[in-house]
Order: sequence, then C-alpha cells, then structure tokens
Amino acid sequence: MQVGVFVPINNNGWLISENAPRYLPSFDLNKRIALSAEKHGLDFLLSMIKLRGFGGKTEFWEYGLESFTLMSGLAAVTERIKIYATCPTLVIPPAFAARMCNTIDSISHGRFGLNLITGWQRPEYSQMGMWPGDEHFRNRYQMLDEYAHILRELWETGRSDFKGKYYQMDDCLVRPQPEGEMKIICAGSSDEGLAFSAKWADYAFCLGKGVNTPKAFAFNNERLAGALEKTGRQVQVFVLVMLIMGETDEEAEAKWRSYNEGVDVDAIRWLMDQGAADKHNATTNVRQLAAPEGAVNINMGTLAGSHAKIAAMLDEMAEVPNTGGVLLTFDDFVQGVEDFGTKVQPLMKSRQKG
Repeated sequence: MQVGVFVPINNNGWLISENAPRYLPSFDLNKRIALSAEKHGLDFLLSMIKLRGFGGKTEFWEYGLESFTLMSGLAAVTERIKIYATCPTLVIPPAFAARMCNTIDSISHGRFGLNLITGWQRPEYSQMGMWPGDEHFRNRYQMLDEYAHILRELWETGRSDFKGKYYQMDDCLVRPQPEGEMKIICAGSSDEGLAFSAKWADYAFCLGKGVNTPKAFAFNNERLAGALEKTGRQVQVFVLVMLIMGETDEEAEAKWRSYNEGVDVDAIRWLMDQGAADKHNATTNVRQLAAPEGAVNINMGTLAGSHAKIAAMLDEMAEVPNTGGVLLTFDDFVQGVEDFGTKVQPLMKSRQKG
C-alpha cells in the first residue's frame, strides 16, 4: 500500500480547533516535512489549493501558499518521492496547466502528477470575479471532462486542436512533452465525479469515515467499481485519513478529545454554509466535509491510538479491495511524519517489501 502526505499548504493543517497546533504555512516547513517523508521511504506528497479560508477565531485556512509553486520547490529539493500539485481549473486554462506540469516534470525528472479540482467554494472565485455562476455546480464535470481531454492530448502528442463547449484549441502546441508518465488524481465523490475518475484519473481520492473505523470508506471503492465497469479502466482508491498518535491509546484519545473540545464553531459554520450552496449534488465530498458531527477535522476518517494500534488499523484499510494507498494528515506534521516513519511503518504488514 502506498503512503503519501497531504502537506500543510494552508495554516493549521486540517484541525479547526483552538486547542490544536496552530502555525502559518511556509516553504521551509513543507521542505522539512518532504525531506522527512522521503527519508522514511514514503511514496508521494500532495498539496491542495484553497483560495479562501473559513475565518473564525483560528482564521482557518486564511493563509495559504500556491500549489504549483510550492511543489516545484519541493521537486527541486527531493530526489525520489512523487510530487502532486492541485490545479484550480476555473482560473488556469488547460494548455497553461499542461505547460506548468511539464516544467515541474523537468525539475523532478518525471516524478510529477496532477490533482484536478472543479471548485466548490463560491467565495474562493467570486472574490476575484471569476465564479462562472451557480450553474457551475451542475456542469462542472462536463467542463472538467474537456479539460482532461486537452491535457492528455498535449502530454501525449504536444498538440491539441480540441473544440468543445467550454474550451477551443487552435492548433495549440505545448512542448517539450513530459518525460514521466503524468498521473491524474481526482477526489470527486458524486456520481459525476466518479464517472470522471473512471474515464480520466489514475487514482480516485476519497475521505475516510468515522473515528477508528478503518474500513468505513469501503462503499467508495464499491461505487467506483460500478463506474469502472463502464470504462474498463483500472483506477485505484487512495483514502484521506488523519493520524492522532501517542505512546498509548489513552494519550492519543486525550489529544483527540481536546481538539474536539476546542472546535472553532464560527469557522465550522462557514464551512456548513458553503457545503449547502451546491443544490445539484446530493452526494459529494463537500457534504461529508461540512457534516456537523465531525467537522473539527473536516470529517475525514481519523485513526487515534498508539503506534501499534495505528499500524494495525492502516493494515485493515489495505485489505479493502482496490485500495491503492492512504494520504495522511497529522495534528503535528513534523513530529507526525517522523513518528510514522520510525514507529508505525515498521509495524505495518502492508508496507513490507517482498
């Protein structure tokens, strides 16, 4: 099973709590995390892109770096680990995105891949005058389908003359082509999102679910399997999960309780309002993100316990059919990556080679 780190490109990581570690993002912080992850043999690094935060007392995600720029820097200081940036497709034309990807492919010598997002939080784009209207909630995957088509043409042939509803290329040339196999990630969980992943993606990301319920995400794999029957492609599921670790189960559980007790209710309220804006899709990652029962860490699956317990639960996740890997977040990223590499990974059967 592959293991990646969802690097903290925005402030405070993924805990919306006054009791959680609070920090600003920086290249130096992410470089330290990246080098540690590579040292411990982890497989990939992925950064998101958020253009507006949730506010509240913690000013959650109101400080953020830019994904392509950050990952190009990390590509230059690492040697082996795979690098993924996230592309906000509403504000970056596909041919320009292809050229940026090719550039980071050159920097990394073939280690780069791309996470495509449609944009779900209206204020991220309306603040810049770039929200296309709420009809985007309905047609966003039609738009992304054309976007991915153009990317694949440019990466494979260096040329696109694609004519669609949303994009029209006029003998577009983007060269040199990438030396590595350019992988696409998508995290859409609506029916349209899964259909897109089945057609274009190499990996489909999903949110874990619940606390210490390692296999609760399995329904995502089953839904993707149905979409893959129509395309005949192979697309693996990667699961986003937060690790809250301690020397004992009790220590980890106490930290988790404290984070929940310090939840930033104003920031959560903003998140819930944004999640409710999409009237078209009943089943999306955004709906899960905004659900009030576990919004302190945006409702991602959470594993809390001793290092041995965490290792055992991650091995359980690896047993779910078509699970290719996990994307990890931590309450404290610097210590978390180090502890994972030295205290959890050696205990995982799914990480043993041979």
